[in-house]
Amino acid sequence: MERMHISYKYKDIISKSLLINSGSPALYQLKPKNVELGHLTRMTFGKKNPNKVNKTILLVGETGAGKSTLINTMVNYTIGVKWEDKVWFQIVEEEGRTQSESQTSNVIMYEIFGFEDKILPYSLSIIDTPGFGDTRGIKNDTIVSHRLFDLFRSEDGVHEIHAVGIVMKATDNRVSERLSYVLNSVMSLFGKNLENNIVALFTNSDGREPKNAIEALLKTKVKCAKNEKSKPIYFLFDNCQSEDRTEDEELLEVADGISEKGMRGFTAFVGKTEPKRLITTAEVLNERISLVASIQNLQGRIKLIEHKAKEIQKIQKALKKHEEEMKKNEVFTMEFAQVYKAREPIKSGKWFKHHFLEKALCCTVCEENCHYPGCTLILKPEHCEVMKKGHCTVCTKKCPASAHVRESWKYVSKIKRVNWTKKDVEEKYMSNKAKSEKKLSLIKNLETEIKELSMEKSQLVDVAYQHVIRLEQIALQADSVTTFVFLDFLIEKMKEIGDTKKVQKLEEMKSREDEGTKLALQYMWGKVTDMV
Repeated sequence: MERMHISYKYKDIISKSLLINSGSPALYQLKPKNVELGHLTRMTFGKKNPNKVNKTILLVGETGAGKSTLINTMVNYTIGVKWEDKVWFQIVEEEGRTQSESQTSNVIMYEIFGFEDKILPYSLSIIDTPGFGDTRGIKNDTIVSHRLFDLFRSEDGVHEIHAVGIVMKATDNRVSERLSYVLNSVMSLFGKNLENNIVALFTNSDGREPKNAIEALLKTKVKCAKNEKSKPIYFLFDNCQSEDRTEDEELLEVADGISEKGMRGFTAFVGKTEPKRLITTAEVLNERISLVASIQNLQGRIKLIEHKAKEIQKIQKALKKHEEEMKKNEVFTMEFAQVYKAREPIKSGKWFKHHFLEKALCCTVCEENCHYPGCTLILKPEHCEVMKKGHCTVCTKKCPASAHVRESWKYVSKIKRVNWTKKDVEEKYMSNKAKSEKKLSLIKNLETEIKELSMEKSQLVDVAYQHVIRLEQIALQADSVTTFVFLDFLIEKMKEIGDTKKVQKLEEMKSREDEGTKLALQYMWGKVTDMV
């Protein structure tokens, strides 16, 4: 009789669900409408009422922290499911699957409509991001940032958010390299305007204050909403609402009470929080992507410039040394190391159970890697994040997208030994000179060439410097590993240029490298080493 009453209470939902287990609780899998929009999967259960308020929540965190279970908890709370109903609905599968099956690089948005004023006065949109720090390593974490950037900038994406939930286990009891890296990566995604909308959602909780986990947030200097005691605002959840209740029923009911209390507190926070526009956050993501792409390109170009400068200096010395021999013998040759560009295949990687060929976005005019590594699952060059208004923001000539390809090869600089006469040198370094320049000696023109290369190098370093400064202005976590990993390189190159003011600024940023950042960098470098 009781079972019939419950079935009647949820008959409309059950009719749209698949029975997984008829025990206690009866477990049902919801069948939401599934729409793929690029790299966003929109899962909609119920029909949207445009006259009702909708609240959007973004969940971020470490792989295995319990985001899937927490989303199911939010859905059941919104529907109005109580402990005594002995029923549980899943909109996402529980995390009992193998890791390779559960991993995805798509952002998934779960929309729950039609239950307004049952428990909550609003409908919910829950954005589930791929977990950070999983077995696929640093490259996959980069993809997460790209997918969110796509979501926040696309016309049919998400443009404002009410709350960001950092999902952590309440049992996280120390600031490890991995946890520091995950928290640093998560916080580096957002603009400064989101700080008071960010809260901690602790899973696997026993109901007590998770002092060690909170201490981890404080030590890693996570910027989030704070209470009157200047401590992070947090909410507690247990993860066992769907477990069989034939044993340990009393303990499971206590656990359910922890999650219900957590949901009451969190949804009250969401209800009174004003939405924040994601324009700044999209700009932060764009700046980070551009910073990484420009420095990766910059490193290759600077290396090439330095090779060319050394090559010209050696030619200058040889011309001076063998000046008399060349006057007597026009075919007198000198051996030099010449730098040239070549295409090199990119090694294949492994993703899920499938193999894939990693690709690079390359400019065929400048012969440069405009986005590698890090260029994700785009189909055409014009869709790459480094493209703005149809032109590349990275390559030397800022070429149009049509001059670019996305293939399984990249450009590399190589050196070959060549024998040149004075005439060969003139053809290489004088053929494109203006008439006025050709009146100068070959050695004078080579000196001018070196100065031009030095100026180009200075401009390239300054471009990367401006990205770093812009991030400091707009990012919630300016001191992120994606910035710190390049600081030593930028400081070294800025010193070579001799811009002491900018060197001081970069060294001041470097001095802010705290314990949490150091641990995060150690984790990242370890993973990079593992991937090589």
